Amino acid sequence: MRKMTEANLREAFSGESQAHMRYLIYADQAEKDGKPNVANLFRAIAYAERVHATNHFKALGLLGDTVANLADGEAGENFENEEMYPAYDAVADLQEEKEAKRSIHFALEAEKIHEVMYRDAGEIVSAGNDIEQDTVLICPICGHTVFNEAPDRCPVCGAKKDQYHKFVAG
Repeated sequence: MRKMTEANLREAFSGESQAHMRYLIYADQAEKDGKPNVANLFRAIAYAERVHATNHFKALGLLGDTVANLADGEAGENFENEEMYPAYDAVADLQEEKEAKRSIHFALEAEKIHEVMYRDAGEIVSAGNDIEQDTVLICPICGHTVFNEAPDRCPVCGAKKDQYHKFVAG
């Protein structure tokens, strides 16, 4: 692929990805505001933006098999843990941005867990198997992530066990 086309597709992928997330966040707010039909509109268009992002991602040749995708996920989480979030935290600290520091802290603590989960899953999948855990739980406040059962209180933000969002395979 020629460099200008690649750069354009990468930019388009980024924009579509951000639109996807932005519209899902807007949908949640519309629900809270008692506007379920507007929430549905945001979710539907968010899906369309995901379709666009997926098409750009595939055109760029960035989709691999599960082992490669897990390795890429691990590398991305490692970059966030080792470089990105520590640098962002230092700037937020210097500028005394308390809400930014809180948000960065939450993300960094979750990303550390995600890196290990991807690494462990990659080893298992490389051996030709699937991971055994069919349930993943995410704290909706900070993103803390665990398999199978949530702790009584989130160790990062203190959220209660019943607040965790459950993702079950199948």
